[in-house]
Amino acid sequence: MNAPVFAHGQMRLYLLRLLEDGPKHGYELIQAIERRFNGAYVPSAGTIYPRLAKLADEGLVTRHAEGRKSVYAITDAGRVELERRRDETELLEDEIESSVRQLADSLRADLRGSFDALKDELGGGGRHGPPRQRGRRPQAAGSRPRSTPDAFGPTDGQGDARTPIREAEQAIYRFGLDLRNTLRSADAAGTLTEDIVTDLGHELDDLLTRTRARF
Repeated sequence: MNAPVFAHGQMRLYLLRLLEDGPKHGYELIQAIERRFNGAYVPSAGTIYPRLAKLADEGLVTRHAEGRKSVYAITDAGRVELERRRDETELLEDEIESSVRQLADSLRADLRGSFDALKDELGGGGRHGPPRQRGRRPQAAGSRPRSTPDAFGPTDGQGDARTPIREAEQAIYRFGLDLRNTLRSADAAGTLTEDIVTDLGHELDDLLTRTRARF
């Protein structure tokens, strides 16, 4: 996420909220925030540790070493501060939920666009009707069939490359590239969640079932 919802002072409040559930070391807090945002936002160590140090200076958390790690725990004063600002915490949770939902909706819309494009390629945009054959032009009498290179390699020159099966294969190939790029971009941005992958699997299964039913 390029613009996390945390306004000034909200990150330290959210750290207190996370520590309310039990002591954690810094990396566990980073992971907890990453999970809350479904991977869309991962705070840096430079964001987390100075705020934890500030909370410790204010007496709102304690810090003790466990091996090479520093573990932080909320104090009674921290719990009082958190309870005093409970309304702010609940509002922050609502803002985070809204941000995460918008990211998921955006990715689903991208995937839906890819599915619609594939259905247009294979079936003219609907469940019924014959598949479209695009780009076929009548040849002049006596002309030789053209050999057309494409994503699956050149033809052998003995027939028109643009047969229905080759058109379908090309549509699937293009769809696969577009879908892969969309998913890789989402993964790089941290917005690819397990729920979205599950939805994608169901959509692909449904598309295959409907395609089989046409023949």
